[in-house]
Amino acid sequence: QVQLVESGGGSVEPGGSLTLSCVVSGGTSGNYLMGWFRQAPNKEREWVAAIDKDSATSYADSLKARFSISRDNAKNTLYLQMDDLKPEDSAIYYCAADLRGGHVWIGYRPSPGDFGYWGQGTQVTVSS
Repeated sequence: QVQLVESGGGSVEPGGSLTLSCVVSGGTSGNYLMGWFRQAPNKEREWVAAIDKDSATSYADSLKARFSISRDNAKNTLYLQMDDLKPEDSAIYYCAADLRGGHVWIGYRPSPGDFGYWGQGTQVTVSS
C-alpha cells in the first residue's frame, strides 16, 4: 500500500524559507506524478505544484516565483522549497500521488480529485 509522509513544516517569519519533504513508500514512486497542495482554515484545498517522472514541473501562477518542486527518485522523496514566505502562505501542506503517472506541462492545472493518495499534511505558519 502506498503511503506518503510529509515533514519539514514549522513556524517561520515573513521572508523566511522552508523546505518540505514527502517520503513515498509501498510502491514505485519514481513512476508517479506527484503534487503539493495546501489548505488554509476555512478555505478549499489549493494546488501548489506538480512534477512528473521526468521532473517536468508546473506551478500555480501566484507561487511560481517563490516555490520550487523537485524529486529524488533514489530516495523516494518529493520536495517543496519555499522562499520569501508570506503570512498568506500559512496552511497545512499536503503531498499527493497520482499512480497513473502521466505528464506535466506548463499549463497543467490539476484538481485534488486527480490524485489518489495523500499524506497527512504538515503545518506551515508564517508570522512575525
